[in-house]
Amino acid sequence: MAAAASGVAALPWPNAERATSSFSRSSHSQIRIPHRPFQIQTIRRSDFNPRCEMGAEKPVQTATSRSLRSSALELLKTSSADRYTKERSSLAVIGLNVHTAPVELREKLAIPEAQWSQAIGELCALNHIEEAAVLSTCNRMEIYVVALSQHRGVKEVTEWMSKVSGVPVSELSKHRILLYNEDATQHLFEVAAGLDSLVLGEGQILAQVKHVVKVGQGVPGFDRKISGLFKHAITVGKRVRTETNIASGSVSVSSAAVELALMKLPKPSYATARVLVIGAGKMGKLVIKHLVSKGCREMVIVNRSEERVAALCEEFKDVEIIYKPLSDMIASAAEADVIFTSTASETPLFLKEHVQMLPSVSPELGNRLFIDISVPRNVEPCVSDLETACVYNVDDLKEVVAAHKEDRLRKAMEAQKIITEELSKFEAWKDSLETVPTIKKFRAYAERIRACEVDKCLSKMGDDISKKQQKAIYDLSMGIVNKLLHGPMQHLRCDGSDNRSLSEILENMHALNRMFDLDTDTSVLEEKIRAKVERIQK
Repeated sequence: MAAAASGVAALPWPNAERATSSFSRSSHSQIRIPHRPFQIQTIRRSDFNPRCEMGAEKPVQTATSRSLRSSALELLKTSSADRYTKERSSLAVIGLNVHTAPVELREKLAIPEAQWSQAIGELCALNHIEEAAVLSTCNRMEIYVVALSQHRGVKEVTEWMSKVSGVPVSELSKHRILLYNEDATQHLFEVAAGLDSLVLGEGQILAQVKHVVKVGQGVPGFDRKISGLFKHAITVGKRVRTETNIASGSVSVSSAAVELALMKLPKPSYATARVLVIGAGKMGKLVIKHLVSKGCREMVIVNRSEERVAALCEEFKDVEIIYKPLSDMIASAAEADVIFTSTASETPLFLKEHVQMLPSVSPELGNRLFIDISVPRNVEPCVSDLETACVYNVDDLKEVVAAHKEDRLRKAMEAQKIITEELSKFEAWKDSLETVPTIKKFRAYAERIRACEVDKCLSKMGDDISKKQQKAIYDLSMGIVNKLLHGPMQHLRCDGSDNRSLSEILENMHALNRMFDLDTDTSVLEEKIRAKVERIQK
């Protein structure tokens, strides 16, 4: 079901072309992808505008890089730097999902889990992207970024998607979702809570959000803001499932697939249908469990290895489970009435010519059913052109879900109250980050004065002073500074634990900047540029 990433090797997409279509500024559009495998191409450092690439306080290795950095920083400190220092970094989500794009488009943008890390690296190498994360499942492929400049960052990400897929930007924009800041945060919270899933309350999506954090740990670009966003989304997902009954009676993609097959059988029963399951991974195992719960007592499982099937046989001892290797897949399909596919194969397992050669099922059943819940799909779409076969994919599960629409809306309202509460907490935490540069500068300012005055004191006391006395003087100076800083620091924090508004916090920050000439705008700018330089040089 899920497709996602780690590693930094080039992905196997042939002949991707750069798209030249114009960028859509719609705040809520969608992305369209044609039928090609997804390839992430390495972006050369020379492709970047050096104005946004170089410049930092931290020395680097070569004279050339020092020169480039210096000139870049000087350029950024001119009027063009205004958009980086006075405009806060923006959070954005760009992608497509089951509500905005059909499966034939989503599968072309899906990123395998083993390549998530590479995607993050490629995205953060773009001029205006500070942080990034990829959430790629059978129902969605969404990219979350922190952008130095909102519109430039989204434009770069959209063009990156176009470049690696060969799809024009104008085509991508037709099915794209594009949300900013609080709307983007709320969207991820709703995703983690199962409110944005095809099946309300789906549990697997929360596990997938958790996996984004697991894969992102230690990956340059999966940094404080994005990491904090996804960790808070996990908290939201857990709260919604604990404090509401959203998960009770709900169905997963796997159970919906089993229900759909029942609806399509002449008799809604698995008692006489011959069932074949291709794949015994996470999704396949869930399909098997739901088949058993619906009365299926005999099935064939095709899988690469026998170990997982043996474990299932041990778990369901009253069910006859027959293992077949992948090489026997077509032969097993010839003896099946209903075939479930749920593998991570990037190419179709069943082609039209394969299915055309299969013997007909009994006249009572009419057609052989293929229930394909894989993305990319395991069954070639044109198989549905055959009179002897009916093919259903994840998008067809909407038929099952529609029956519970009223109950879905009621449960969603309960969950939204929790999401609204958690959204306020996260926004307060995010806002508090705006004062961090001022806090650091003010502490450094106080520390310079403290250290200087201690040195003067020690020099006046001569060489006879003992280490114990030196430590006492040092501890005294630290105690005085910490007590003096405590009040101002408290008034610079915005963590939701007090009644101070963000405007009051920012007013305090600007006052300290003026009184002590901290120049934190330049500090923020230099920190951002240094982060870009360090990431590119790794």
